[in-house]
Amino acid sequence: MILLRDLGLSLHGRAVLNGVSLEIGRGEILGLAGESGSGKSMTALAIMGLLPEGAELRGHLRLNGLDLLSLSDRQMCAIRGRDLGMIFQEPMTALNPVQRIGDQVAETLIVHGEATRAEARRAAARLLHRVGLPPERFPPTRYPHELSGGQRQRVCIAMAIALRPQLLIADEPTTALDVTTQARILDLLKGLVAETGMGLLLITHDLAVISGLADRLAVMRRGEIVEEGPAAAVLAARKHPYTRALVAASAHRPATPPPLPGPPLLEVREARRSYPAAHSGLFRRLPPHRAVDGVSFGIARGESLGLVGESGCGKSTLARAVLGLDPLQGGEIRLDGDVVRAGAAMPARLRRKMNAVFQDPYGSFNPRHRVARLIAEPFHLDGRPSDAADRIDAALEAVGLDPKDRDRFIHEFSGGQRQRIAIARALIARPDLIVLDEAVSALDVRVRAQILDLLADLRARFGLSYLFISHDLSVVRSSTERVLVMQAGRIVEEGATEKVLHNPAHAYTKALLSAAPKLKEPD
Repeated sequence: MILLRDLGLSLHGRAVLNGVSLEIGRGEILGLAGESGSGKSMTALAIMGLLPEGAELRGHLRLNGLDLLSLSDRQMCAIRGRDLGMIFQEPMTALNPVQRIGDQVAETLIVHGEATRAEARRAAARLLHRVGLPPERFPPTRYPHELSGGQRQRVCIAMAIALRPQLLIADEPTTALDVTTQARILDLLKGLVAETGMGLLLITHDLAVISGLADRLAVMRRGEIVEEGPAAAVLAARKHPYTRALVAASAHRPATPPPLPGPPLLEVREARRSYPAAHSGLFRRLPPHRAVDGVSFGIARGESLGLVGESGCGKSTLARAVLGLDPLQGGEIRLDGDVVRAGAAMPARLRRKMNAVFQDPYGSFNPRHRVARLIAEPFHLDGRPSDAADRIDAALEAVGLDPKDRDRFIHEFSGGQRQRIAIARALIARPDLIVLDEAVSALDVRVRAQILDLLADLRARFGLSYLFISHDLSVVRSSTERVLVMQAGRIVEEGATEKVLHNPAHAYTKALLSAAPKLKEPD
């Protein structure tokens, strides 16, 4: 169906892809794995005809015998959406922030003349329900900012499958999803492949996802395919050193220091936060949605506390309250003895004690500023130090980037590289508490291992505390001493990480563990 033969790509004279050859047949799932910046997303954009200005493409690219490289942009527009669909890595940048989600899903059907506006809206509601957004809980009239990161990703999936394309390209489709939603989405994609006979190019850094879903696996490094074959055979043989390095990094566990003695750094007591529910009719409003419902916990100095749960369970709302960004409607939060009050001016000395790494790296940056200014934002609290330039360079090197990147803009980086810049920004001022909201979800396994080692090292050196919010149970298991399991705004289980994740007591925790993908070991 889709054939890439000796595909080469240069951007402003710099080689990005070199002799890439891939083939995806009908009803086949091909996994494409590799580190961030290896060329995976550029391969997808080349197939879609969405390369940036200055790109030079050579080689052969065919869809059912049709030479895609010979088509004009107008002709490619007719193919995109109908024959070629794509799920992009960052849902917030892929969605229109001023358009309702139902209208965005319906737009594909309307543009290609497949339905009237009324029919398209009904079809959009069915598609959103199919990807886990039932209209009674998530009305199609909502805007993207009213959804969590995982919910926005499901909207993108509904848009991509609206016309059942011949080839669906999924670029990190489960990066922002919790394990149970991830399992449903992967089952959905697998079912669509079986039902419609479409091909699926699954781009991901998660080898466990590929292990359980893909028929074949191609491993990409620096713009080249270094190993390819049946997924099970490639992961079992691991002939190339790079493949072996990726598998080893997937199981990496950093050395975590013990918490420091003394009173807790952060105390959360009976925190509550509700949001108005949508109207169910002209005059009837549903009861308020309780995002955080009586949550209490503490974090010691030097401790890393994990917080896990499904998308929409209240994790990010709780994190914003801790950071003083979202006011509580009940309860209290104290950091180092001082009360955190959202909506009021926070003293600079208290603000300096905490920082955050957000889930959506691109959305947390000003795209008009260069990296050096973005990383130095925490210095605005109490003035720019004399060694700011050296500290910016050191922060970039610490997260695996080149100091020369300080003069580039954020749009020039891949999704994983943007997340590394976000981590550098949070670390540069060395606060007491860092809230990590899916901080490593966008990173490939090798960079993730480096970042987890870095976070553990900083904890040991400076006594930092972490609130580690993640849907990746393997990350939580390797990086935290204690874990809280959150469901529908409440903590349903808590305790030592090893005990909770190896011998869970609550049915919800068991469901999370059973849904988590696992890398199949070779026989």
